[in-house]
Amino acid sequence: MAGQEPFTTGYGEGCAERRYPEPGKQPGRTAFQRDRARIQHSEALRRLADVTQVLPPQHRGRPWDPAPRTRLTHSLECAQIGRDLATALGCDSDLVEAACLAHDLGHPPFGHVGEQALAELAADIGGFEANAQTLRLLTRLEPKHLTADPVTGRPTSAGLNLTRATLDATCKYPWLRAGHPVRTGSRKFGVYDEDRPVFDWLRASSPAPYRRCFEAQVMDWADDIAYCVHDFEDGLRAGHIDPARLAGPAGQQEVISLAAAPGSYAPPGTDPHELADALGRLRAQSWWPHRYEDSPRGHALLKHAAAQLVGRFCHAAETATRAVHGPGPLTRYNADLIVPGPVRMEAAVLKAITALYVMRRPAQLRLRTAQQELLAELAHALLAQAPRSLAPVFQYQFLQATDDRARTRAVIDQISVLTDTHAHALHAQYMPCPV
Repeated sequence: MAGQEPFTTGYGEGCAERRYPEPGKQPGRTAFQRDRARIQHSEALRRLADVTQVLPPQHRGRPWDPAPRTRLTHSLECAQIGRDLATALGCDSDLVEAACLAHDLGHPPFGHVGEQALAELAADIGGFEANAQTLRLLTRLEPKHLTADPVTGRPTSAGLNLTRATLDATCKYPWLRAGHPVRTGSRKFGVYDEDRPVFDWLRASSPAPYRRCFEAQVMDWADDIAYCVHDFEDGLRAGHIDPARLAGPAGQQEVISLAAAPGSYAPPGTDPHELADALGRLRAQSWWPHRYEDSPRGHALLKHAAAQLVGRFCHAAETATRAVHGPGPLTRYNADLIVPGPVRMEAAVLKAITALYVMRRPAQLRLRTAQQELLAELAHALLAQAPRSLAPVFQYQFLQATDDRARTRAVIDQISVLTDTHAHALHAQYMPCPV
């Protein structure tokens, strides 16, 4: 086919198809390598360097404390884990790496705190969800490829114009805001109603609604590994997690109760005894950090523990998946990633430890409340003074809007692409402190 980009063996031409054809591509790179490059060179990825992962990017408990991870460093670590796991399982490593790099692009300033604030502000216009915002950013907000608006005929952004398979691999939650018919307690979703046309296109080859492709499952587990291990590591380095508190039954019960709470970190219906066993298994490992000392030796031992955790979680998924699906290439919809239940419990315990001792600290809770208030005030101020309060690309979106719903969405889109620092600066500009 003229202009067809090369694609990896095991992936059909439809997987490498772009929604808007780009003729004249030179051979030498696969379509998935181009997708990865487009994401790596995007402004959307760069801004994650100043977006909160768990601790604010500028967090320093003491002057010499290390910089905590940001959404960017988390995404890079997720991409490394995902690429290695993809290689072991026989799916395209460039495709999985691209999905891992892209998976958090839709996170607004302050990470999950910002997501909650914007979800409340957008409740009447279709909601806000970071995963749905990622799809919107990749297919609309990050301008690289232009196309004609189907209604007005004017030039409009088609986002990065990624391949069908790469977009599908970024979809952790391939359903609308109305929700998954079984996962009724989850507020997660992967597409806004207004972005349904591109979603239907990228999901055209899915054999069943709501089913995630294999590469999306690999990306999702790589994400889980990266954040449960490295957020735990950051919490120890910052002095917020005291491993000694996990030695006694009271500290252990706090973690288990949080992990088992409805809508928390373990699957619904999890027996707390499974979580207790998981915590016991981790604490029984020779490399487990029963204490942490701020010294070269302490740093090295903690790094070793983190590496052991990553390897443990990757190896368990690889072994279990190969036991079910055999040794061949595993791609798209010909397999499902198998993560053993005990390993998922161990990941849930690590997440609960970080949540309990880092995110639920009184100082952190006060900061989260202030951040939510800041974004709410900023949204109202920008909307009241739009379009002049918006960046040029969002001014255009605001002026092309045909109703208040679409104009509000333009303001939400504007806020979603700010960094933490930029959000503070704009708030100071539009909401000056009273004299």
